Amino acid sequence: MSRIESTIKNEIANGRKVLSVFLTAGFPSVKGFTDLVLKTFDAGADMIEIGIPFSDPIADGPVIQYSSQSALEQGVNIEKVLQIVSEIRNHSDKPIILMGYANPILNFGLSSFFSTCNEVKVDGLIIPDIPLEEYDSFFDSTVKDIDTIMLVSPTSDERRIKMISEKSKGFVYCVSVKGITGERNSVSPESVNYIKKVKTILPDKKILVGFGVSSPEIASKFASVSDGVIVGSAVIKLLTKNKQAEMIDLVRGTKNKLIIKKLIG
Repeated sequence: MSRIESTIKNEIANGRKVLSVFLTAGFPSVKGFTDLVLKTFDAGADMIEIGIPFSDPIADGPVIQYSSQSALEQGVNIEKVLQIVSEIRNHSDKPIILMGYANPILNFGLSSFFSTCNEVKVDGLIIPDIPLEEYDSFFDSTVKDIDTIMLVSPTSDERRIKMISEKSKGFVYCVSVKGITGERNSVSPESVNYIKKVKTILPDKKILVGFGVSSPEIASKFASVSDGVIVGSAVIKLLTKNKQAEMIDLVRGTKNKLIIKKLIG
């Protein structure tokens, strides 16, 4: 069982749904990023998804695009991201997932990237622009100890959801809405029904919901029909305004909303 899988299993066994928090590597500053990650863990994040900055992040909305551009301007590249993970590992063994796009990884070199991910103990990888049909040729055998996390969306039919699930390890990332990342003000019945559908199709898979998880209340609604949530744009938005304390409060408040039962004893 991977560290991601055991974290999800343990949280649910202890009456809590899972909280994963997205942070763009090196944003808002390279110097303070490791400390930010550790504070985010301390505030209740069970996992951190670290975004590798890229100039054309097709799945991301304007808030995360801005953070990515800012990090690039500070010189954050794949090599620096892997150094950051190594530094975090000196202080925490909680799950770290890298989210990035294929082009910079290919430019860096697949074998070098995967081997270094293994060395610094990356737990999971999300590469949203790798189509299912190219999965096997992109991820080689060196990735066997890293969870490769795949995305399903409201446009995915049952057959494709099952095919994606066969490749996805750790959990399946359930995109709550059509389109790019960003904050939404409410949870539509369509989104809830879609997540329920995915859970029905994949009864043995853990499902985390991302895109549009903008408040503790929305997180709670999504978590009621899944195994946890991924929060990204809402925390990045606060960081763009130099509101780190408020961002940490948001993480803490969100985790508090993911308690599903009070355990006795």
